[in-house]
Amino acid sequence: MKRLLAIGEALIDFIPDTTDAKLKEVNGFTRQVGGAPCNVACTATKLGGHAEMITQLGDDAFGEAIIDTIEAIGVHTNYLRITDEANTALAFVSLTKEGERDFSFYRKPSADMLYQPEYVDDIKVNEDDVLHFCSVDLIESPMKHAHTALINKVKNAGGTVVFDPNVRLPLWSNENDAKETIQSFIPKAHIVKISDEELSFVTGYEDEQQAIQSLFTGDVEAVIYTQGAHGATIYFKDGHSIQQQGFKVEVKDTTGAGDAFIGAIISQLITSQETDVIKLLKEQGEAILEFSNFVAASVTTKYGAIESIPTLKEVEQALYQ
Repeated sequence: MKRLLAIGEALIDFIPDTTDAKLKEVNGFTRQVGGAPCNVACTATKLGGHAEMITQLGDDAFGEAIIDTIEAIGVHTNYLRITDEANTALAFVSLTKEGERDFSFYRKPSADMLYQPEYVDDIKVNEDDVLHFCSVDLIESPMKHAHTALINKVKNAGGTVVFDPNVRLPLWSNENDAKETIQSFIPKAHIVKISDEELSFVTGYEDEQQAIQSLFTGDVEAVIYTQGAHGATIYFKDGHSIQQQGFKVEVKDTTGAGDAFIGAIISQLITSQETDVIKLLKEQGEAILEFSNFVAASVTTKYGAIESIPTLKEVEQALYQ
């Protein structure tokens, strides 16, 4: 059975009750379960896939809320651990009128950062698994080394590795550490998803095409480049590319849109009978991008990330009926 293995942070996002205010000016927040890998796991599950969340939560009410939420969606928590050594991570968010965000994180350290590399030994992997990870949990911690261990384990089994840098600079002591770490993990992936807002920072190139081509290093076979409402393009190592326009919607909150997009992509990879994911992207890339663009656009029309994810039935009714 094909599965998504999502490793990294699962946290609580506190979304402001008002928009167009600086974080220090916000008086009220609404609690939402979040964290990019968690959002991706929930998206892939709601769209018909099997997802395992690999992280560590604090022995606290926020950790319990995360478990209750993702298990209700159907995300598997067999490899989720609990610790009393640190609390569950929190993120406070402020929103502009256009739905763009500013973050303040509480994780020094958080429970996910203390996830130990040896915990990966208990995770069974196979050639059909797709591993997804981001950069938030690649700051220097035991969890960073757990990422390396699981990446190697999945690759040795013949599985597929997907990396979405999902840059969050406030979490790093300096920008150079973030860039160097992200660049060191890109060659380990088979598929890299990157946004137009991140491209020049991650690659060091201002020219778009030069920047994209620079990502084809190590084992990278496909780069998925997202441009918000303007759509997305899949670039392949052999020079082939596939592009799809985005969907125009009234944006309320962009939180989780990028996660929903890559979660939708992965859902298509793990629910297909085709075992060669690069071949699948080449042959069905246009339909996969249309599907994923729609899912991402849908998420921006509501507040929060996980609660905004449409079901597979909702997507199919909107696109194909």
